[in-house]
Amino acid sequence: MPYFLDVVLPIPLERLFTYSISEQEADFLKPGMRVAVPFGKSKIYTALAYNIHSNAPLAYDAKEIYQILDEQPLVNKFQLKHWEWIAQYYMCTLGEVVRSALPSAFLLESETLVLLNKNALVDELGLKDDEFLVYEALQHQTALKIGEISGIVDKKNVLPLVNRLVQKGVVLQKEELYEQYVPKLVRYVKLGEEYHDETKLEELLRNLSRAPKQSQVVLSLFQLQAKSKKPIPIADLEKESGSSRAVIKALIDKSVLEEYHIRTDRVQFGEESKTVETISLNPYQTKALEAINKSFSENKVALLHGVTSSGKTEVYIKLIEQSLEQGKQALYLLPEIALTSQLIGRLRAYFGNKVSVYHSKYSIHERVEVWNNVKDNSDKAQIVIGARSSLYLPFSNLGLVVVDEEHENSFKQFDPAPRYHARDAAIVLTSFHEAHCVLGSATPSIESMDNAKKGKYGYTNIQYRYGDVLMPDITLVDIKEATRKKRMKGHFSETLFNAVAEALEEGEQVILFQNRRGFAPIIECTTCGNVTQCPNCDVSLTYHQHRNQLRCHYCGYHMALQQGCLACGSPTLDKKGFGTEQIQEELKLLFPQANVGRMDLDTTRGKYAYEKIITAFEQQEMDILVGTQMVTKGLDFRNVSLVGIMNADSLLNFPDYRAHERSFQMLTQVAGRAGRTKKRGKVLIQTYNPYHQILQQVTTNNYDKMFEEQFYEREQFKYPPLVRIIKLTLKDKDYNKLNEASQWFASSLQNVLGQQILGPEYPPVARIRRDYLKNILIKTSRAQSISQTKNSIKRIEKSFNAISKYKSVRLVYNVDHI
Repeated sequence: MPYFLDVVLPIPLERLFTYSISEQEADFLKPGMRVAVPFGKSKIYTALAYNIHSNAPLAYDAKEIYQILDEQPLVNKFQLKHWEWIAQYYMCTLGEVVRSALPSAFLLESETLVLLNKNALVDELGLKDDEFLVYEALQHQTALKIGEISGIVDKKNVLPLVNRLVQKGVVLQKEELYEQYVPKLVRYVKLGEEYHDETKLEELLRNLSRAPKQSQVVLSLFQLQAKSKKPIPIADLEKESGSSRAVIKALIDKSVLEEYHIRTDRVQFGEESKTVETISLNPYQTKALEAINKSFSENKVALLHGVTSSGKTEVYIKLIEQSLEQGKQALYLLPEIALTSQLIGRLRAYFGNKVSVYHSKYSIHERVEVWNNVKDNSDKAQIVIGARSSLYLPFSNLGLVVVDEEHENSFKQFDPAPRYHARDAAIVLTSFHEAHCVLGSATPSIESMDNAKKGKYGYTNIQYRYGDVLMPDITLVDIKEATRKKRMKGHFSETLFNAVAEALEEGEQVILFQNRRGFAPIIECTTCGNVTQCPNCDVSLTYHQHRNQLRCHYCGYHMALQQGCLACGSPTLDKKGFGTEQIQEELKLLFPQANVGRMDLDTTRGKYAYEKIITAFEQQEMDILVGTQMVTKGLDFRNVSLVGIMNADSLLNFPDYRAHERSFQMLTQVAGRAGRTKKRGKVLIQTYNPYHQILQQVTTNNYDKMFEEQFYEREQFKYPPLVRIIKLTLKDKDYNKLNEASQWFASSLQNVLGQQILGPEYPPVARIRRDYLKNILIKTSRAQSISQTKNSIKRIEKSFNAISKYKSVRLVYNVDHI
């Protein structure tokens, strides 16, 4: 009886592919194992085994699989079920979810190797120059990779060249799979076996007296062994003895020392603290904990609404403790990698080595190690802290998911697919595991609050800060008046300038928030009015002073700052607007004695960059920290007494139905960084419109009023949470073709769905990376079946793809678009 295997390939194609397997393979294979399969003419891909059956495919002959890569399933049944839900709900393919979910080290792709054809008679004179270069290189090497050939002939596209050589019979092609993950082995040393005998040892030391360096190494080894009973790494011995690797190698060659390797994890935290701290909750926290447990007993998601600095983390720690007592795993989701570095220390103080971290700044190898630890349910991965991608980890026994700062739009993935929302996907994941989920925030999203008011979620709130610290005093500063009266120092009003000077005098720290990186967003010629634009996108280039560059924040295009205007040549270039870099420069002039730090995308590129900046600020090596929205989120600095918001209007005047909700959340969050200890903090918000309702609500911390007003507006104009939104983006390099295609798609949707279809319309930035964009918004009421709507859209897409002239138009779905 023939056996067949359906596999999921990590490519954006809707369907599963079927391969033939033998009976032994059918017995051995389980869903979730990786198999290497041939796909296309010669490529080999890593695919996930999905289903074993005996029905041959009708449309094509099934190829055989290449090899089985795992002995145990790498992906468990919970994950497969969850990934299928993500693919179905967010309208993408299962292959795209697999590609996004698995660390890239697991997804081996074959590399084409070019070998010399030993049996061919080669006419060297008949070869072209570039062909001869490759032929000559193959005389000295057994095989060349495509990348290496590219380097030899100094061309990017070398496939035509390889094909010519294959046709002439000079070379052969072979596909080779490489395992990308290499375990980390640390080299250790110990004394050779024969010298464990005392007489032999004495003799050795006598002989070594003529070689003082070697003698010193052996003595240092004894000292290290006496100090710690652990194995001695070569690096430690080298440091202790002050000698070189060559001396140690000579001793190993003489068999005086023995070298051996031990496999270790790449991610090591410091020594575990022996004293485990215990947490005592105040009455408000205890009440919140009881309410959350009550929601859990009713199988509801719990929403914890606690003001900034009310001690939500302590409540989460108690919940994690409960989960661990039941022998279950816990997942702590955070919106920003910056937050993990502060939290790791706090969680490790309570839970020791049970904490693992997983986010995109980790290397491929480190992610593989965390993945394997979670899969094996090992002790060091009982609690996982991570950004949204940690949802994909192979939990087999999940008991609790904490989604901290649940209102954050960083939880939504924008590119590439799957464009999922980690908060919603986490709630579904907990339902598969029959686990509990708690959402926490000082400013819950309108959707979550609406669910709590309808009784779908459990709800509890903490209205007072921990230790009865007062909420910060928030003042609005009218910079329209100050500018008119010429009372501004750069971008600082007198009020803000004096407050910063006062805080610095008292030895306290200051955070300044400006939601724009770079020095100035616009460089304008004052003679002809020309603004330097990005050649690939519809945006102006931002000036970055530290590199003296103009950069595009959409596609990464950059050029050196020109001395004259590119249109008229005159040197009258003026910088308009301001970003974090400019604020940092101004502060250095206004407060030369202060140490000013900056935290934005430019300064946090490295793996430990976040940690370095946060630690330096915590240890008061910096007096003032200027930052973008990274500084607003959940960070806990004890010595910050003043928070300044440079310009609140740029947040409010944004073409988006969530602009006001987001402004309230961001301003409240950044204000919450002030005065987290005994002294009351101060917050100054600079604005041209101090009478704006949202700013007034921020000053009184009136979340309920903001919720009511925003909910009423969304009711009037039909926006979430009252309706669901699916956003369709069409992309193409041809402007006219895109217009036609989007019009065709919108009218088809109108005919089939007959609901509210908005568009097609150009977004505020209508061209990115040379592609023109057009958006169509589909609003469907909550009462209507969302799956039916999606099926209708998919059917229209099939008809659309059948039109040959629209072949190049790309379609992007964004479900529950934020």
